[in-house]
Amino acid sequence: MAHSHDHSHHHQHSGGPLAKIAQALHLPGFTHDHSHSDLAGDSAFLHNQLAIRTVWLALLALGATTALQIVIYVASGSVALLADTVHNLGDALNSIPLLIAFYFARRAANKRFTYGYGRLEDIAGVFIVISIGFTAAFILVESVQRLLNPLPLENLEWIALASLVGFVGNELVAEMQIRVGRRIGSDAMIADGQHARVDGLTSLAVLIAVLGTLIGLPILDPIVGVIIAIAIVGITWNAIKAIWLRMMDAVDPHLVEHVEAHVLALDGVLAMDTLRLRWVGHRVYGVAIVRVSGDTSLEACQSIIQAIQVEAGQVIPQLEELTVQVALTPA
Repeated sequence: MAHSHDHSHHHQHSGGPLAKIAQALHLPGFTHDHSHSDLAGDSAFLHNQLAIRTVWLALLALGATTALQIVIYVASGSVALLADTVHNLGDALNSIPLLIAFYFARRAANKRFTYGYGRLEDIAGVFIVISIGFTAAFILVESVQRLLNPLPLENLEWIALASLVGFVGNELVAEMQIRVGRRIGSDAMIADGQHARVDGLTSLAVLIAVLGTLIGLPILDPIVGVIIAIAIVGITWNAIKAIWLRMMDAVDPHLVEHVEAHVLALDGVLAMDTLRLRWVGHRVYGVAIVRVSGDTSLEACQSIIQAIQVEAGQVIPQLEELTVQVALTPA
């Protein structure tokens, strides 16, 4: 039975200058050699390699950005810049448990860990959420202290440069991690990318502190620090929800409906009694029970099972395994 497929393989490359720079550098998530080429080989292995490469690049980029901002903070004493620097350092440290998780995910399943080690990725997401919350609290405390004792900034030109460097570095990392995270189905990487995006925007907010000093209002510096802390609280809440749903084996209901619609459109399938999907890291495992006519031969049942697995794999590129059971309906 013929039917259309909407597998969302379109490219979503923005035309902004940062995206064009990333494409020129062939950063993960900005190249055009994915989707169909990945499906031609071992997609699980390729996705994991892509994730590792992406995290390493993010770690190096955020590490370089943080090192530069630390030097400028020592010279200027800006609490707004300190807030941004500490958060960038937190982002860099977040990459370490995520990197460890992706390396462990390469290990084969065994009799104890029958689903492999992909769940470590979700546990890394928990560490990311804790780290974001810690940096929010630290920044808030430092900002309140500076509100009580406001001090003028020094080396304003360097602080302004540091804020621009922080924005560019974080935005490139955010674009890269969010694109790759969505492609491979990693909520932990998406959360880390969203964290970097907030850092990029708050880096620009440091310019307000510079402006406050220029116009004789140094109190704008700690005010910006408080605003940064509030923004981080917001991203923390979103990350908590995403990681909580992943840890509870929740999936997007629309994804389940999409798979059901494609399976029911196959010849020989009368109904779907059960469809259970769960994420383990950035891979999907599932169980399906379908009904077929009672006079369907064993060979035909096997063909239906294979067709369902192929169809589900096209709908869910991250599908690792789908167990299909056939129930016979009296003719």
